[in-house]
Amino acid sequence: MENKRELFQVLTRRFGLLNKNCCSIGTVEISTIQSHILYEIDKQHEPSMQQIADTLAMDITTFSRQIQTLAKMELVKKTPSTQDKRVYILSLTVQGKFVATSIDESMNNYLNEVFSHMNEFERETVIRSLELLNKAMSKSNVCCSTMC
Repeated sequence: MENKRELFQVLTRRFGLLNKNCCSIGTVEISTIQSHILYEIDKQHEPSMQQIADTLAMDITTFSRQIQTLAKMELVKKTPSTQDKRVYILSLTVQGKFVATSIDESMNNYLNEVFSHMNEFERETVIRSLELLNKAMSKSNVCCSTMC
């Protein structure tokens, strides 16, 4: 059996998850975590800061700093909730939507190119395996924050 950790180490490097910046869209440099934040804000309907922080398993202080940075970059807008003024709703600005869409298209093109090196059976096997792995990971009692 192959070393499972080694497989994930190589996959992480090849996927670029260790890179400080994942994407350049025009003159905008986006970090990997900022890319994840933009993706989740775009995907969810009027999410609160806490909802996105929870989705990404980030503490709210670190998350809040990222939101401040994205707001200064004019990619994210923070609006007090009409129901509870202590809660902030997040949305993408027009430029934020453009950046999120550009990153999404770039990632989809990359994945399509990677999968083009496989036949249909191999592609379906990999996708199904990733779905199974995600499902199993969601059931795990071991929190990723305890790992090195």
